[in-house]
Amino acid sequence: MNKITKHIPNTITALNICCGVLGIIVCANGQYEFAFGFMLLAAVFDFGDGLAARLLGAYSDIGKELDSLCDVVSFGVLPAYMLYHSSGAYWAVLIAVFSALRLAKFNVDERQSDSFLGLATPACAILTAASVVFLESQGLSFAKWEVAIYSVLLSALLVCELPMFAFKIKKGAKLFSGVDGVLRICFFAVVALSIVLTLVFHLHFSAVFMISFFFYILENLVAFPIKKVKKEL
Repeated sequence: MNKITKHIPNTITALNICCGVLGIIVCANGQYEFAFGFMLLAAVFDFGDGLAARLLGAYSDIGKELDSLCDVVSFGVLPAYMLYHSSGAYWAVLIAVFSALRLAKFNVDERQSDSFLGLATPACAILTAASVVFLESQGLSFAKWEVAIYSVLLSALLVCELPMFAFKIKKGAKLFSGVDGVLRICFFAVVALSIVLTLVFHLHFSAVFMISFFFYILENLVAFPIKKVKKEL
């Protein structure tokens, strides 16, 4: 591997944090849609750096740590700031704190190679940001007490032991097999349905992400007892 090739994944990761910082800057100006757009772009780079590392065989300890540091900004600080900026509720800081804890936990937890234990930070961030943007599009915003409940619930989900299916699939893994396979099918079906509903009822595009990731959490909660029974058998 040449010297340039091995730096490609880290370069993509750096674009992740660039998007996170730009998102914070535009959010400070009240441009929530642009902030959300930068977050979605950061998510693309977050997916892309891992894909590039696998394709190029360019794994590194620095890359792993850099990825987590960038994710703290793009999927921890940015959604927390969006929620705070729109509501004025300091409770939003919990999302940034517990996102950092979640990422630290993930880095040392070998059980999460194929699936997640707890809500992944990008999913939490996108759900939070999409909720803010959707409410703003309706001329609404979270009340401070709602932010308190919302932040506590999401923070708990970030660090809990709830099994949740992953979107990054390893080579050779079966995408639609087992309980997680059924959950993925249901998730993609809801994504398609939410797109249709958004178009039919002329909703803001953020509704697709809000509905989809709320359903993602709900279906994993419902499936938890089933997974537990199967594990014990």
